[in-house]
Amino acid sequence: MFREMRRKKQALSPEACAEVLNRGTSGVLALQGDEEYPYAVPLSYVYDGDRLYFHCAKSGHKLDAIRRDPKASFCVIDQDQIVPEEYTTYFRSVIVFGTVRIMEEESEKRAAIEKLALKYAPKDSGENRRKAIEREWAPLCMLEMTVSHLSGKEAVELVRERRGAGK
Repeated sequence: MFREMRRKKQALSPEACAEVLNRGTSGVLALQGDEEYPYAVPLSYVYDGDRLYFHCAKSGHKLDAIRRDPKASFCVIDQDQIVPEEYTTYFRSVIVFGTVRIMEEESEKRAAIEKLALKYAPKDSGENRRKAIEREWAPLCMLEMTVSHLSGKEAVELVRERRGAGK
């Protein structure tokens, strides 16, 4: 169902993919938009090891697309170092394929937004996070992406560096 990576030596392990997803702060969610045009939107997210969570408004292009077709991909770029003298980039990225659903239950929405708040304000007090969530609760919509397939890739130069071979 999902294509095998052509350059297998550059593939990231599932553990390395998880590290990228945990380290990243934003990515691009791609959906089938209006009139079958791709719709890709940058979003903040949190990854809990099984699922990704996003927050958004309660209406708009993104939700319309999800209701029409929940299949999606989400891409996180971990590194993109331009190396002009080599005419290349030293890159590392992860792509997640899966399905997105609009969370309806208050308790599950609350658990998801708390994970998101903790990721982006880890040093803030629980009380301040709670107040911020309460302040934004009414217009808040939470999305959950269940992972069907995960793949990551990095530049061959980073593979060599990681393996101790140098450039």
